[in-house]
Amino acid sequence: MTRFGDGLALGPDLTSAARTAIEKALAPLSAQPDLVCVFVSSEDPEAVEEAGRVAMEIAGARVVVGCSADGVIGGGHGVEEATAVSAWAAVLPGARLEAFRLETLKTEDRLIVVGMPEGRDDDVVGMLLADPYSFPVDAFVERSVDALPGLPLVGGMAGGPGQGGTRLFVDGEVFDSGAVGVVLGGSLVAATVVSQGARPVGPDMVVTRAEENLLYELAGTPALEKLEHIVLGLPEEEQELAGRGLLIGVAMDEYADEHERGDFLVRGVVGADTDTGALAVGDVIEVGRTVRFQVRDAGAAEEDLSALLERFDLAPVEGALLFSCNGRGRAMFDDSDHDARILNGAFGPAGIGGFFAAGEIGPVAGRNHVHGFTASILAFGPHGGGLDGGGLDGDDLDGDDLNGLDPDDVP
Repeated sequence: MTRFGDGLALGPDLTSAARTAIEKALAPLSAQPDLVCVFVSSEDPEAVEEAGRVAMEIAGARVVVGCSADGVIGGGHGVEEATAVSAWAAVLPGARLEAFRLETLKTEDRLIVVGMPEGRDDDVVGMLLADPYSFPVDAFVERSVDALPGLPLVGGMAGGPGQGGTRLFVDGEVFDSGAVGVVLGGSLVAATVVSQGARPVGPDMVVTRAEENLLYELAGTPALEKLEHIVLGLPEEEQELAGRGLLIGVAMDEYADEHERGDFLVRGVVGADTDTGALAVGDVIEVGRTVRFQVRDAGAAEEDLSALLERFDLAPVEGALLFSCNGRGRAMFDDSDHDARILNGAFGPAGIGGFFAAGEIGPVAGRNHVHGFTASILAFGPHGGGLDGGGLDGDDLDGDDLNGLDPDDVP
């Protein structure tokens, strides 16, 4: 029984491409799809909207969700800077699907996000697609860890020509703001992988002085001085990488004896102050946390994704959704097919679809985060195979905690 399919179609006529992509995705299925995802790449928002409406009309699924994108993934390929449609279809017997649309409401002193379904005990995973211009995705995702404990969120930020140019699709409707998605629960075997594509360099260090996103001291030494000492001790090739874009990883398990690739939440180093010796980073890192500098290049990104998939213990994978950063593809690798090709090699003949996102959503060490330059993957195992170490299982959730989310509450 084939339960997953994917389709890809290119060409200037997006409505025709949408029909072709949907037909290809549905062709191998042995039953009507329960979930269809559709992603459309074009600089013309109106054409994207029409393609999305056509796809939703003909998909014949219980839930259809999707968005505009900077590029799409399907049929074993990635397509960037071209008009194209990717469709992905899944037959999920016994699964419960709840589509949603999130809106941001303004009060006198705060923003409130509404629209998240009330959580259930058998929730397994949520997929979230957001407009980066109108939706407080960073705050929402970070707060979701407390509001919906145990519910992984996977997805990405929609692409488009600018504010008002993104399009979000859900169950026959099209929106140009907010966020859409689906919560999957019930009888479902799934797992997530987030490949941050970075390689640690230098030693582990404890943050000994910090304020908000400024690191003043690492291991008792001024942060900038510590950085300079570490970089000068690196091989020439890694010094070059550090000069092109240095990162810092925050260890997710403080009790581990060693912290290696994949053990960190990776964030950018965005500036330095020679007067104070401080480093500015793209997140708040508290005193006492263990950190390690990181570098990223095509080789490190490929090694990281391949290594994570080698350790992947959900087998066989029958279908997967891939949300790859729009800074990957041809901007990082030789071609746009790289991440799709790696997944095809690891998963075999699985239905794989997705898009190049303007920011990726996925859990690291049990907490949901928004990432950059990552590949975030939601993979599905065999129906009735039972949950194993790679499976996701929903815990006791309270969706009301997320309705009324105040992004200002997020540190």
